[in-house]
Amino acid sequence: MIAEMREALQAALAELLGRQVEISEPVLLPGGASKEAWAVDAGEERLLVRRAGGGVIHRHTLSLRHEFEVLEVAYEQGVRAPRPVAYIEDLEGREAFVMERLEGETIGRRIVRAPVPESLPVQMAEELAKIHALPAERLPFLEEATIDRLVVELDEVGEPHPAIELGLWWLREHAPPPREPVVVHGDFRIGNLVIDASGLVGVLDWEFTHLDDPARDLAFGLVRAWRFGVPEKRLGGIGDVEPYLDRYNELTGFDVRPDELDYWEVAGNVGWAIGCLTQAQRHLTGQDRSVELAILGRLGAEVEYEICHLLERQGVT
Repeated sequence: MIAEMREALQAALAELLGRQVEISEPVLLPGGASKEAWAVDAGEERLLVRRAGGGVIHRHTLSLRHEFEVLEVAYEQGVRAPRPVAYIEDLEGREAFVMERLEGETIGRRIVRAPVPESLPVQMAEELAKIHALPAERLPFLEEATIDRLVVELDEVGEPHPAIELGLWWLREHAPPPREPVVVHGDFRIGNLVIDASGLVGVLDWEFTHLDDPARDLAFGLVRAWRFGVPEKRLGGIGDVEPYLDRYNELTGFDVRPDELDYWEVAGNVGWAIGCLTQAQRHLTGQDRSVELAILGRLGAEVEYEICHLLERQGVT
């Protein structure tokens, strides 16, 4: 598999760059439930190849072509994102794109157990403010998301999940006044950020980019699953919410309230619970047999428990 990938990638890069290029042996990196990530060097250039996997987490996931276009716009607008190199329509039977390989840690459980600068929550807020200022007209393929979309996705699973259904009911009944939709990352959290000793290096995984309430994006990193075993630090297991929220409001003027974050934290858990179920279905139906996907199905039960916990805090009994 690796030899075939090296040959295919070398041919694709030579065609795209208009010159022969010698590359190192590609290394398939761990992680990534729906996409492959291959590290490869082309001369002095350190690259990462993001290639389509056997399925997607959500049915509205961007194609890799569109994800690459989002990355191009984000990089041009000064977001700390990898430099996009090229889109490849067919790499060993699947679409892919090539981007700069950033140096730093991405594994969440390692990040939360390592020393991180106190400024990291503020850095995260600054990057999210840049993302929410991206020009939507440059990305006309982006769709606007609603809570009703989650209802449809749960129905497609075809199983009863009372905790998720209760969460969806609560979200419909307690929705805050809607904000003007902006371009959102859709998966902004520890685990999709490159972190080093200086803090935030880059933002990865743009496949869920869409148009939405900015507070929804701001709150997604609070989901308990993204604290990686450090639940007392509500922001991704690395810090407190207050400096993150204050800096974001200072830069955007959106004046997002703490109670809005509470609402959208529930929504984030509901969305991730459904994502776990759809991933498990890929394994259970034989579409893409994988221990990792099966584990995600088990994880979904933990997320459902968290939904119940959050609703209890909101007075639902």
